[in-house]
Amino acid sequence: MAIDLSGMSRKELEKLKVNVDKALDAAEERERRDALQAAQDAAAQYGYSLDELAGAGGTGKKRAKSRPKYRNPDNPEQTWSGRGRKPQWVHDALARGRDITELEI
Repeated sequence: MAIDLSGMSRKELEKLKVNVDKALDAAEERERRDALQAAQDAAAQYGYSLDELAGAGGTGKKRAKSRPKYRNPDNPEQTWSGRGRKPQWVHDALARGRDITELEI
């Protein structure tokens, strides 16, 4: 299907461009639907849904929050489990010469 673009006016070319853009958007949407259906069919062959497989990286269970291991002596409401970044109050206590074991609960 060859179209002679050289004989078309600028207005005709712009209309053709709009129609091509619409056709490209429709083709992309159609391909997405086809890909989604193919993925759903493949998952169904193994007895799963895509929603079940989307979380396949883990066990589906959330990790329990760690118990606090350290407490801020200046504000007992502030605690730290010892995991992750040290809170600023731990850095401040260590800078004042306190030992980390003094902050243990």
